[in-house]
Amino acid sequence: MLDVRSCASLSEASGILLGDRHARLVGGGTLVMRDVNEGRLTEGTLVRVVDPVFRQMNAGGPRIELGAGVTMAMVLASRELAFLHPAARGIGGPAIRTMATIGGNLFADTPYGDFTVALLALDAQIVVQAGYGSGRAMPLEEFLAARERGGQGLVTGVQFARPQNASEFHFRKVARVKPKGISVLSIAAHLPLSGGRVAQARVAYGAMAPTPIRARGVERALEGKALDAGAIQAAKQAALEGCRPATDAIASEWYRREVMPVHLGRLLAGDGR
Repeated sequence: MLDVRSCASLSEASGILLGDRHARLVGGGTLVMRDVNEGRLTEGTLVRVVDPVFRQMNAGGPRIELGAGVTMAMVLASRELAFLHPAARGIGGPAIRTMATIGGNLFADTPYGDFTVALLALDAQIVVQAGYGSGRAMPLEEFLAARERGGQGLVTGVQFARPQNASEFHFRKVARVKPKGISVLSIAAHLPLSGGRVAQARVAYGAMAPTPIRARGVERALEGKALDAGAIQAAKQAALEGCRPATDAIASEWYRREVMPVHLGRLLAGDGR
């Protein structure tokens, strides 16, 4: 039997989640309610957070803070977050985007989780609250590595620095059904330029491993280089380092490996195809 608990505060919700290993948080419900409707989740406690802080947005300054309950539709409605609109627009159709939350996307299994790929390329920090204590921030990469173990508490928000130049942030989703199909793969890249050369490159992939991953070989290939044909070719040669794509109903492992360098090259060259 499923029990539904509505929590007026983040602390209350966090306490329930830590004290009950069978409790599940319901954000927009696009993941959890699918499990309920399809009979995979039949027992336990569903936790709803009604605290307005959970959906709060602070997007006007150099440091962006978004509550875990912020939806993709809210991101798309924000001019300050225009650089993230392609990633948010890639999450389902309009009805799904009205419900799907940033926090929920952090837990989406591959080949879902495209918005998380964008956050990884932005070096995001995940704010987690354990019980009634204050929240702590942890790198998204660390959070993803520990995600399956659980027990971390309630994800309350994400934080990241705004790109100084929006044109230096790139996102590309490859799907068989456009614009809202499930990903064959996704790529996000933050490539700040200093003196015409890439400085502190961050590149992330979706659907190329069990969770979104950093493309560290690509980052090394681009670091300190002008973003020219030579650098792009070097990045394509390093494109598959660390990748462990799966075969599923959307694409085979072989196909994902074949097309990733092609789409990476197009993204880096500014080719919109």
